[in-house]
Amino acid sequence: MTSIGILGAGRVGANLAGKLAAAGHHVVLGRRDPDERTPALTGTTGPRVSFSDQRTTARTTDVVINATPGDSALDRLTGLRAELAGKILVDVSNATRDTGGLPGDLCYPGSSLAERLQAALPDTRVVKTLNTMLYMVMTAPGMLATPPTVYVSGDDASAKTTVTGLLGDLGWQPGWIEDLGDITTARATEAMILVVPHVLRRHGLEPFAVSLAR
Repeated sequence: MTSIGILGAGRVGANLAGKLAAAGHHVVLGRRDPDERTPALTGTTGPRVSFSDQRTTARTTDVVINATPGDSALDRLTGLRAELAGKILVDVSNATRDTGGLPGDLCYPGSSLAERLQAALPDTRVVKTLNTMLYMVMTAPGMLATPPTVYVSGDDASAKTTVTGLLGDLGWQPGWIEDLGDITTARATEAMILVVPHVLRRHGLEPFAVSLAR
């Protein structure tokens, strides 16, 4: 069992919390207002799920997942540098400019949010993953007719091993997990978000993932 903190309690955070808790992990959902209840959290309860503020969540858990909006995540997480020191930070967000509720241009063209986070948090092991699919596929990859791909980027091999284990708990089979290499490879997967608004306009929130076909 791992103690997992999730920063952000929207659809992504709540979805991850429920599946990771069901897999036996203790999960703390970190919110700016820990007493607030949002629609996404309906049903996200139980002995393995608790709620706290984001600073406490980062300080008291072993693995921290960033499920906050990507366009403001760098400033938010840089403010938690001391709390995140020595931790694994799993970044599942995409830093894009909002265009009427859909992702727009990249905030960090020629770079990536994951790279910026690693540079700003040198004592934290950042791993990028789960950012190339709709949120429901993160915890139920088997729902797709075609086997999906989840990409992993990070500088620390042991951190990626830990994260790969968590992906398995979320339902990802080993053959669906693609380790791309160091953290600079995250700029490729983050750029995949550019196709998403076009897909959403045509198909709505129908589950999909941007995957490799072999």
